[in-house]
Amino acid sequence: MAQHIGIVACSAEGAALCYRTICVEGSEFLGTHGHPEVSLHTHSLADYVACIERDDWPGVGELMLSSAHKLAKAGAEFLICPDNTIHQALPFVEARSPLPWLHIAEVVAAHAVERGFKRIGLTGTKWLVESEVYPEKLTARGLTYLRPDEDERNEINRIIMDELVCSVFKPEAIATFQRVIGRLKAKGCDAVVLGCTEIPLIMNDANSPLPTLDSTRLLARAALRKAIA
Repeated sequence: MAQHIGIVACSAEGAALCYRTICVEGSEFLGTHGHPEVSLHTHSLADYVACIERDDWPGVGELMLSSAHKLAKAGAEFLICPDNTIHQALPFVEARSPLPWLHIAEVVAAHAVERGFKRIGLTGTKWLVESEVYPEKLTARGLTYLRPDEDERNEINRIIMDELVCSVFKPEAIATFQRVIGRLKAKGCDAVVLGCTEIPLIMNDANSPLPTLDSTRLLARAALRKAIA
């Protein structure tokens, strides 16, 4: 029996992509139409954003912990969170969590090492890019990283929060990401983290100047491997 996966969701598009990936790619392990049991819970995105904007990361953590308890009661056996930004709050609650977690940045860093990358460009919300969520996990594996500059962070944040999480996908957004990733490449990066779980909805290896590390799908695949192990 595969383990029951619990998804602590935050924004809808990223969580939906993660859920779809688990269900669709589960058939590779469990046969046609097969996938592990999955439960998903989310508080309102507005509740998360309110905490983030007042820099209340313990408050973000309490929302995550509330979801964790509800998923444990639903029968989940471990947890994933398809939202990079709110991983900043995981240290506040992990010790009190009723279930173990897979950490999205650890999954991405391990995959980067497997593919032989050395210097990783970071993209995501301004809160994520300015945090230590990825630097901590990348440097622990001997990788270096580069952040976009402040103007780039602000524009990418606007695209994510005003467009992507609202299911708005514009050619201009793709062009912005291509320009930022191109500059990261010129600075010596050999891969880029799509560090917001909505970014893979518009960016991929086909249109990116650098190979992409799709945090959403990588987390989903890691959850599949853990569930069937």
